[in-house]
Amino acid sequence: MGGIVAENRKTLMLFSGRAFPELADEIGREMSIAPTPTDAYDFPNGEIYVRYRESVRGSDAFVVQSIAGRPNNWLMEMLIMVDALKRGSAKRITAVLPYYPYSRQDKKHRGREPISARLVADLLKTAGANRILTVDLHTAQIQGFFDGPVDHLFAMSLLSEYVEQKYAGQLLSVVAPDSGRVRLTERWTDRLGGCPLAFIHKTRDITQPGQVVANRVVGEVEGRVCLIVDDEIQTGGTICNAADLLYEAGAADVIAAATHGVLSDPATERLKNSRIREVVLTNTVPIPPEKRLDKITVLSIAPLVARAIREVFDDGSVTTLFGGLS
Repeated sequence: MGGIVAENRKTLMLFSGRAFPELADEIGREMSIAPTPTDAYDFPNGEIYVRYRESVRGSDAFVVQSIAGRPNNWLMEMLIMVDALKRGSAKRITAVLPYYPYSRQDKKHRGREPISARLVADLLKTAGANRILTVDLHTAQIQGFFDGPVDHLFAMSLLSEYVEQKYAGQLLSVVAPDSGRVRLTERWTDRLGGCPLAFIHKTRDITQPGQVVANRVVGEVEGRVCLIVDDEIQTGGTICNAADLLYEAGAADVIAAATHGVLSDPATERLKNSRIREVVLTNTVPIPPEKRLDKITVLSIAPLVARAIREVFDDGSVTTLFGGLS
């Protein structure tokens, strides 16, 4: 009987890719476990090799990889890591993607375009992933691209708690950088006690990636501290243009909060030269020292991810972490 109990006992194992091992280490410390020792390197021809130094048979495996910076390289490494776990007889494999790659390519704008976010989900499933755990998808429907459970975490509570404490007593307005973010902004206004909501009416040239033309501010912003919220900051053009418009509309001050600080060039230069007082981000992706401006505050997502991993392992409810928000 003892042998049967031992055979059926679940074992949680944490694994880290090379994209952002510091985050995996921090998640491990929150859970009092260490990432499993792994050999991972590139061959001279650029191909990737992965091998785990310990048995993974029967384990509940969680593979952490923040796929940003070098997304194609890190995505391929993630697929290889998942495949190695499947071939090593892991019982269940969860792909932990604090930042889901290609999430902005979630639909076709024109003919003959791919839906790359769906392709990423298909690749993960084919490699052997049983479920996905991710943070603040660009659009919620991406969850439906994966043929299996998707645990969608939200960083809003982490970010809003910081804003509430630092800017307590000030007149706040929450601003959506475009009409597509109004629903997110509504959640923020509820969280911050029902403060006014505003949004930037803008147009975008779909033939020029990252090029935005901001038009006007809609909502109550005059004399208020305006908080621009978004899921990610990529080149910084959206929030910097929004900040300029908000000041023109009479805003007393402008701050910004986003989950993913991708900060592709020229984001750092734009933020540095902007009138935005503070940019609050999480560490779902690595933010190197040279991009950590004095006005950038980085909060750790590790405690939230660690709690979610523990809920998944214990067959609990991840939704309870957000008060029923899904």
